[in-house]
Amino acid sequence: MRKNKVKDIWAAGGEVVTGWLGIPSSISAELMAQQGWDALTVDLQHGATDYIDAVPMLQAISTTDTTPLVRVPWNDPAIIGKVLDAGAYGVICPMVNTAEEAEAFVKACRYFPKGGRSVGPLRASLYAGADYFQHANDTIITMAMIESEQAVKNLEDILKTPNLDAIFVGPSDLAVTMGEAPGFDPRYPAVYEAIEYIAAKCKEASVIPGIHCGSVAYGVDMRKMGYRFMAYLSDFRMLQQMVSRSLPAFRAGTPNPIAP
Repeated sequence: MRKNKVKDIWAAGGEVVTGWLGIPSSISAELMAQQGWDALTVDLQHGATDYIDAVPMLQAISTTDTTPLVRVPWNDPAIIGKVLDAGAYGVICPMVNTAEEAEAFVKACRYFPKGGRSVGPLRASLYAGADYFQHANDTIITMAMIESEQAVKNLEDILKTPNLDAIFVGPSDLAVTMGEAPGFDPRYPAVYEAIEYIAAKCKEASVIPGIHCGSVAYGVDMRKMGYRFMAYLSDFRMLQQMVSRSLPAFRAGTPNPIAP
């Protein structure tokens, strides 16, 4: 079975940076895959992407050694199984608030006896190899999203979930559930303290901590906290930022640091 590059980086003590795909296009996915990300995450939750879009996007990512991941729309064994069968090498599951929900998520990703995933790796066997079934349980990444105050309170129990590889902080929803405004890179004292707490508890439990960042500066701070899986913006946000800065510069004929 093809190795999981993300797991190899973690095993060597390194950190992983993933791109984020919200635009339902295999062309943009292929373009992003050629930019040097360690992984790319197809977002089926908040992206404009559905399963029928995700399959060719996963195929496009596979033209490189970038690891293909998928954030599913919910903790639902049906869609979890479908994206894994389509060749996702890891699943990010939103709104995991309890140990029971974490266990259900992980079991949906694992074949018997570690879980209850149905066997039928249609495209996965093409991408990963004919021995996919024999090695999938040890290769596929399970990443539960901690994005509520309830989840933070239950974190220690969630981290005890067998075969849970990583945690991914959703900072915007976490801030909202703690009474603050949504958005990237929260620095509200209580929210920031919770983010620090999550990183510390993950390290104690030997579970990889991850988080979504909206700026280089916030990424530097998260790296110092010990986060070893970081998403940086998204294809949608990067395009939006580039155009919003470059178009006024072009109209004015004024050089802009990020405008060609």
